[in-house]
Amino acid sequence: MARRRFLIAYDIADPKRLRRVCKTMEEYGERLQYSVFICDLSRSELVHARQQFESEMNMGQDSVVIVDLGDVTSARFTFVGQHRPLPTTDSRIV
Repeated sequence: MARRRFLIAYDIADPKRLRRVCKTMEEYGERLQYSVFICDLSRSELVHARQQFESEMNMGQDSVVIVDLGDVTSARFTFVGQHRPLPTTDSRIV
């Protein structure tokens, strides 16, 4: 199954929900910034991740944005200042 690179960012209002969503995101990707993750996922992994964080969210207060950046080898990034390395294209065991 083809993997795609996703940028996922969240804004969670409650600290308890924030911690739970953050733990979920750490299972699926690499942190780029405080609430921004880069995730190389198959479609089924994306569905599972989304189910997990949606179950923790308050849909009236919280938000998550998922941006499909395309094939893991084609996404390009430009960083200004300090940054963390992007994940490699190797398989990742969750």
